[in-house]
This record gives sequence, structure tokens and C-alpha cells, in this order.
Amino acid sequence: MSKGSYTVQFTDSRAPSTISRELRRNQHAARYRPDHAQRISEHRRTQASRRPRIDAERIGQIEDLLREDFSPEQIAGRTGLASHASIYRHIDADQKRGGQLFMHLRKRRRKRRRRGVRDGRGQLTHRRSWTQRPSVVEQRSRIGDWELETIRASHGKGVVVSMTERRSRLHLLAYSPDGTAENVRNAIVQRLGGLRHAVHTLTADNGKEFADHRLIAACLQSDFYFADPYCPWQRGSNENANGLTRQYLPRQTDFSTITDAHLRWIEQRLYNRPRKILGFKTPLEVFSEEVLNSVANRS
Repeated sequence: MSKGSYTVQFTDSRAPSTISRELRRNQHAARYRPDHAQRISEHRRTQASRRPRIDAERIGQIEDLLREDFSPEQIAGRTGLASHASIYRHIDADQKRGGQLFMHLRKRRRKRRRRGVRDGRGQLTHRRSWTQRPSVVEQRSRIGDWELETIRASHGKGVVVSMTERRSRLHLLAYSPDGTAENVRNAIVQRLGGLRHAVHTLTADNGKEFADHRLIAACLQSDFYFADPYCPWQRGSNENANGLTRQYLPRQTDFSTITDAHLRWIEQRLYNRPRKILGFKTPLEVFSEEVLNSVANRS
């Protein structure tokens, strides 16, 4: 087939720019031959698939951050080393080669919604609803408004009290040997006592373990509120942080073996991760900046 006759047939369904690009890339010895062009195209495609999309130096940096449990989106937003899609592709390729990078990804599971279930915990006395909180709490415009819950294992008495600061998403953990109100109160006061200047309100779920809420509020010089029963989204920051924590404290964990050092390690893993909602700053960075600004304003 001559060049002229092929071009006429080709132009019936192709834009001029497409034709020009095809001729420029795939002609040989100033002539365009379809069979030769097809071989060139196929060879180019196979070579492209072998070409690494991220250079070796950046791959090393990305893998280091993945092993620190940064998500692909956090790495992309914080460092710009590669797009999150490229990082996911690299993880997939690594897994196919027998690598373990995928183990550092957070595993999301659909939560069962409890419908009409009651556990006979009884009513908390002197309970104040989360709707009575000052409007500044909902605005997240200051440091010092915390959300609380207890994390439990599938067996055993031990619990971990989780505390999440609403503005910065700083997430702290404290161990209690059981879920009694006294021990949970002591765990909270001990963990937040050193941050008393950064504790204005506390909002918890309706567990009986928070029955000493008035004593907690008095010790921390703060106000204590409760979310509605079976409405975890009213403590959304804490619920999300608890999901992240489960990566390190799965339900089958024996909580009686947990040490304070291990909980501090988990905290550091979480509050040193950049967060999209914080403009890819870390919770620790936001919390520290706000505390320093608060101190400066008081001086």
C-alpha cells in the first residue's frame, strides 16, 4: 500500500494531529510502513513497562516512610516524592515479588452498626450532653478539647483509654488494669495531668467506666460531656484515631502485657504522621504550635 493511499484511509477516522504524531514517531527511512510501525510501537510499550516510574533514590525514601507506617497519601502530600497512585503501584509490585511493604498499610474494615442493642450499663448520673458544649469546641479553633473512649481486647480485663485532641488530632493512650471507674479515672488524670493547661473539655462515650467524670473534671479543671448512646460519630476524631490504634493493638492482644513504653511508641507513630486534614502537618506539630502561641499570648 502506498503512503498516499494509506494516509487517505487513515485520515477517515483520525485527527490530523494524531496522524502527524504517528508518522513522526513510527516512520522508517522517510517512509511509513504499517507493519514496521506496529513492531516499533509494541517494542516501545514493552520497554515502557520495564522503566521504573520512581528512581531508586526516591524509592528508598518512600519505602523508609512506608515502614514508619506513613500512608501513600501522606507521603505524597508531605514530600512530593511521587503521587500516591504511583506509590500504591510500587507497593503492589513489591507484594507480587514477595515483599512486605503492604503490611504497613492500614487495613480498613466495615464496622457493624448496632441496632437497638442495649448492654444494661445503666444511666450515668449528672450527665451533661455534648450539645451543651461551648460553640468553640465544635469550631476546633483552639487546643484543649478532648474526646475519650476505652479500647478493649477480645479477652481479659485490661483496657486502654484513648484520648484525642480535636484541633490537632493528637492521640494519647493510657493503660488501666480494668474498666472500673476508679482505675480509668486515675489513668486519664495521670496521662493528661501534665497537660492541664491544654485541657478545657472532655467528651466521652456512655460507658460506666466514666462514672467518675465529675472527679476527672475537678482534677483537670475542665468540663466533662457525653456523646449520645450508640453515636460514635459525635466523637469522630477519637473514633478515627482508635481505628489507627488498632493497627498496633488488634483485638486478640493480651492487654495485660502492655507497657507504658509500648503505648508511648504507638503514640509517637501516630502523632508524627502527616495528616491531610492538617495540611500534611503532623498532630504533634499542630499541637506544639498552638501551645506555644497560647503561652505567648498569655505572657
